Amino acid sequence: MIFFRETSIGKIGIAEKGACISHVYLPTDNVPQDIELNETPLIKQAFEQLELYLSGQLKEFTVPLRPVGTTFMKSVWQKLLDVPYGQTASYKDIAIAVENPRGARAVGLANNRNPIPIIIPCHRIIGSNGDLVGYGAGLDMKIKLLSLEGYRGKGMDSF
Repeated sequence: MIFFRETSIGKIGIAEKGACISHVYLPTDNVPQDIELNETPLIKQAFEQLELYLSGQLKEFTVPLRPVGTTFMKSVWQKLLDVPYGQTASYKDIAIAVENPRGARAVGLANNRNPIPIIIPCHRIIGSNGDLVGYGAGLDMKIKLLSLEGYRGKGMDSF
């Protein structure tokens, strides 16, 4: 099941599988065409939480999640959930947290394949030098999300 809504950051799709959120599709994502269009109660709840987040009223999502990926990817995505609202961590920080201190690039790849962006906050991950690097939906979207959360670190001063 998948459903789409227009939000303050563009048209978003949220998909559910097995009573858990399985994907969040951002405006730049390619969406599979063979998914049934239906706003289930869980998808509706996820959109309600997303809208509260985008309006600055929600700091932590509570919908159940089931991202599909390798064991390593899942461990990275789990650590992303530990990065607090309005704060950031580096790819290296996450690599250390998943007990792979030399795995910053692998963390970057896992971040890039995060199927549930925003809810699993991959936008909070930055370069070890503080640079705002990489985001699947584009750097402008990353800046919007970090700005919404009140982050004012390096690279944000011109926005």
